[in-house]
Amino acid sequence: MSKLHRPHGTLGSGSDPVVLTPGEAGWTYTGLLVLNLAAGETRTVRTGDFEAFVLPLAGSCTLCVDGEVFELQGRESVFTRVTDFAYVPRDSDLELSTANGIEVALPMARCTRRLTPKYGPAEQVPVEVRGAGRATRQVTNFGVPGVWDHADKLNACELITPDGNWSSYPPHKHDEASDCEVVNEEIYYFRIAGQDGITPSPTGFGMHRTYTADGTLDENVAVRDGDVFLIPHGYHGPCIAAPGYPMYYLNVLAGPAPERSMAFCDDPAHGWVRSRWADEPLDPRCPVTSHEGRLL
Repeated sequence: MSKLHRPHGTLGSGSDPVVLTPGEAGWTYTGLLVLNLAAGETRTVRTGDFEAFVLPLAGSCTLCVDGEVFELQGRESVFTRVTDFAYVPRDSDLELSTANGIEVALPMARCTRRLTPKYGPAEQVPVEVRGAGRATRQVTNFGVPGVWDHADKLNACELITPDGNWSSYPPHKHDEASDCEVVNEEIYYFRIAGQDGITPSPTGFGMHRTYTADGTLDENVAVRDGDVFLIPHGYHGPCIAAPGYPMYYLNVLAGPAPERSMAFCDDPAHGWVRSRWADEPLDPRCPVTSHEGRLL
């Protein structure tokens, strides 16, 4: 089995689907928790030397940190709505509680500065339509530089790829400091919708590719609902949503650069594809969601 592809269930702990630390990933900065809280449950998470976003995947929650209380209005699933979120600093005792149950992601980054907690309302999250034609996808830029600057190292965004479309394309990388890129470790956390296009299901699948120019890394894997793929280096893309099965993924990035950045370089063999997008129509299925709900 690939060391970079972590199928659903291989990173779980108890009822929590994903407990991924930098130590488990074999790198330094980036981590991810996906927690399941039952109706009426309260959980305390100690962030230690990590800052985090609190991002509802399904359900809503209340969080308390540093004496501040935030109510996060969530969603039925990642395919139905842009959600509220919150930023939680390092060295915090985060108390999460939920009335009706929640699945919640905590993208994390090891950092040095301790900032203050902050609430991110869904209506202020920009939704971008990127690409064109069969490479059209939705990018929900909730935690990226220039949109959300209240973080030390952590970058995060959500992608929705309509079924049959390609995203993370052209292939790109961010594994060295250069004129066009910075070094970032990146996590892809996938959710795949079933036949209704809304409810995550183990039936569906998609594809993901990661490789290096010299061929020492060359992975083409089928990804299913709940899978994680680690990007320590190399070009990555495309992610392909199989016909009938829309694809979601959460991207989490962090690295050593003093300034947060998501800068990347395209694979020069394929970067020319971008020049065609100006003449191609957008897929009318995008955007899929907004803070008000589904747009389809």
